[in-house]
Amino acid sequence: MAGGRDLPFSAGEYARRLGLVRAAMADAGIEALFVEDPSNMAWITGYDGWSFYVHQGVIVTHDGDPLWWGRGMDAAGALRTVWMAAERVHGYADDLVQAEDRHPMQDLAGLLRATSARRIGVEMDGYWFSARAYQTLCQALPGAVFVDATGLVNRLRAVKSAEEIAFMRRAARISEALIDGVAARVRPGLPKNELVAEIMRDAIRGVPGAWGDYAAIVPMLPSGSDAAAPHLTWDGRPFRAGEATFLELSGCYRRYHAPLCRTVMLGRPPDHLRRAEAAVIEAIEAAIDAARPGRRAADVARAVAGALARHGIRRNARCGYGVGLSYPPDWGERSISLRESDAAELRPGMTFHLMPGLWMEDWGLEITETILIRESGAAECLCDRPRGLIVKD
Repeated sequence: MAGGRDLPFSAGEYARRLGLVRAAMADAGIEALFVEDPSNMAWITGYDGWSFYVHQGVIVTHDGDPLWWGRGMDAAGALRTVWMAAERVHGYADDLVQAEDRHPMQDLAGLLRATSARRIGVEMDGYWFSARAYQTLCQALPGAVFVDATGLVNRLRAVKSAEEIAFMRRAARISEALIDGVAARVRPGLPKNELVAEIMRDAIRGVPGAWGDYAAIVPMLPSGSDAAAPHLTWDGRPFRAGEATFLELSGCYRRYHAPLCRTVMLGRPPDHLRRAEAAVIEAIEAAIDAARPGRRAADVARAVAGALARHGIRRNARCGYGVGLSYPPDWGERSISLRESDAAELRPGMTFHLMPGLWMEDWGLEITETILIRESGAAECLCDRPRGLIVKD
């Protein structure tokens, strides 16, 4: 392998991934694959840059090295992060960026035409592949058959290698530090933005042996009745005595995440919160026991639902999803979900954010774990922190 500096993974690891992608392409009858999901780009090539707000991607065929394609100024970043040689990096002209009368896909079409591929896979249901992009490709390549390859690479990423799991363990140590920092600092009267500033500082500083990368999702920490809404961030209002706040956080190391969420109660917890705490802890324990190799994602979801039902609680959302390598706006892998309709088989090396959060009419509670499917037996929690409420008087 040529190119790249300080590659996160070994040459053998990238070769393994490329082999998996080509096998999946062959199964789907795809001659050339274009991936625009930045996580898939990074997984295949090592590319790492904050450039996903413009069109970019990687072309994979059945022979030769992948081809990185993106904005000309970002080619410099590709040359410094991908494992391929310089001739496998192609930058397009800047006058194609956000132009009304032309589109970067016109440039990409020329590269795809040169592969002589007729059946071309594209990730149609991604954040980064727009309707106009697809329309432009269809117009530029009228003889091509475009195959929906949404999730093709994402599903391959579900089973982590030993090298990837090592990165997730480092991310987990950072996640633990974030929760420890919250527990030490949060108090009535402290403005939320000040706490978030310290969370960000801890996240980027990292821990010994693991510097901190930016997480794909910003901290979420709604309080009181606002905690009924699962995806609110922060403002400048202070924490108040008598309110519970859940914190959805993740450490990140070299783009790998290990989310860990906990709920802080400033003052004596009300009875309904204690009952919810007991129900969620029981659900997590049941899920961990159910998350064994050879079982199904649905089995884990049913274990959670059964435990919550014993406490009179019914949820209408999935209770987890695959995590690992990711870029904004989501740290999920967008592949397997822990829900009763997902029959995906659990395999050793899969990692999930197990999160049976409760978002009720005027309160909320989150206690979560990142779990690893082991070779045998129940799943392993990557983080090691008490699973109950964090109570501060």
